[in-house]
Amino acid sequence: MATFSYLAYFPVRCSSNRDSYDPNKQKLNNIKINGTSTKSTTKQVEAGVTTTFTAVASVTANGYMTEQKVRQNIPTTKQSVDHFRQGITIEGGVGYRQRVVVRSYEVGPDKTATLESILNLLQETALNHVWMSGLLSDGFGATHGMMKNDLIWVVSRMQVQIDQYAIWGEVLEIDTWVRASGKNGMKRDWLIRSQATGQVFARATSTWVMMNRKTRRLSKMPEEVRAEIAPWFIGKQAIADDVPEKIVKLDNKAKYVNSDLKPKRSDLDMNHHVNNVKYVRWMLETIPEHILESHQLSGIILEYRRECGSSDIVQSLCDPDEEGMLIEGLKQQENRDMNLMNGFSLAAGILEGGGFLGFEKQPLRYTHLLQINGETKNEEIVRGRTTWKKKSPTTPFSSM
Repeated sequence: MATFSYLAYFPVRCSSNRDSYDPNKQKLNNIKINGTSTKSTTKQVEAGVTTTFTAVASVTANGYMTEQKVRQNIPTTKQSVDHFRQGITIEGGVGYRQRVVVRSYEVGPDKTATLESILNLLQETALNHVWMSGLLSDGFGATHGMMKNDLIWVVSRMQVQIDQYAIWGEVLEIDTWVRASGKNGMKRDWLIRSQATGQVFARATSTWVMMNRKTRRLSKMPEEVRAEIAPWFIGKQAIADDVPEKIVKLDNKAKYVNSDLKPKRSDLDMNHHVNNVKYVRWMLETIPEHILESHQLSGIILEYRRECGSSDIVQSLCDPDEEGMLIEGLKQQENRDMNLMNGFSLAAGILEGGGFLGFEKQPLRYTHLLQINGETKNEEIVRGRTTWKKKSPTTPFSSM
C-alpha cells in the first residue's frame, strides 16, 4: 500500500443560517479561540491508496479564519520541503532551492528565456523562501514584525549577470539566500543553473531596505525584525562585492528618448507601485532594434531612486557608452600590434576579431535613466546600465 502526504485545501462547512453567513469567514469546530494557527488533518482511502490532507489555517481572536488564509495556506512554522513549488531548504536550512521549468510564455522569438522572465523567477523564489521560513505575514514578503510596524521591503540596487540563457522546456534550479547589509538593510543573492548539466547560467545580487508603508519614507530596522531575519543570514556571495562604478545621470541630450510612458494598472504590484520588472521593459525599449537583433544582454545594474505610481508619466533615456567601447577597442588594437610584430597577419586578426580592430567582439554598454516627466521638474526613478554581447550563431556561418 502506497501512502502520499501533501498539503491541500478543503471547503469548510459553515452555519446553515443564511442571514449570518459571511463568505469571507469560516468557523472550524476543532479550533481553540487562542489566536494561533492550527492544523486539521483528514485521511481518505481510495483504491488501496491512503492520502493524507492537511489544512493550515490562521485563526483570529474570535475563532474565525479568513477564506484568504485558507486558500494561501501560509505556514506559521519553518518548512523544509514544499512539494507544490518543488522547493527545499539548503545551506543548513537557511537557504532555498526551487526547480522550475521554462514555459512557452517565458521565452522570446529565439526560444530562450527573456530577461523579464528571469527577473520574475528571482522575485518568485525570494517570496517562496520567505514562505518556507514561517515568517511570511500578509505583506509582499513582509515578516510578522514588519507588518506590526507598518514596514515593507523595497529594493535599492539590483545586479544580474547572465552567461547563458535557458531554453524552452529546460529545467532550472534556482538557489537563493540572504545576508546582512549594514545595520538597516539586507542583501539577497541568487544562482540559476541547469538541472541537467549543473552549469550556472546566471548570478544576481540585490540590496533591500525598509520603508514605512504609510509615510513612504525609509525606516530603520526594528530590533524585533532583526531578531526574525538575522538567523537566516549567511556570508555566501553570488557576485563579489566591490566598489560600484558610478552610473551617471543622463539629461535630455541622451541619444535615445521615449517620453510618453504611462503605467497601466496591470503594472502595479501588491504594494501599489510599479513593479521593477516593468522598469526593465521600459529601459530595453530604447535600445536600437539592430542591437536587439544582433546582441543579447549579459548584465544589468539598476539603482532605484524612488517609487513610480499609476498616475506618473515616465520618460526613458538611453545613451551608448562610446568612451568605454573606444577604450576596449584601443586595448585590443595594442594587442594586435604586438601580434603583428610576432608574425600574425592583419587579415587573420580581423577575421578572429569579427570586425575591424575587433570592435564588434567587444561588449556594448548603455546607460539608462527612468524619470517622472513632471511639469516643474523631473524626478529620478531608477538609473541603470546594461551590457550586451554579440550573439553566438547556431552554426558557424549562420547570419544574425
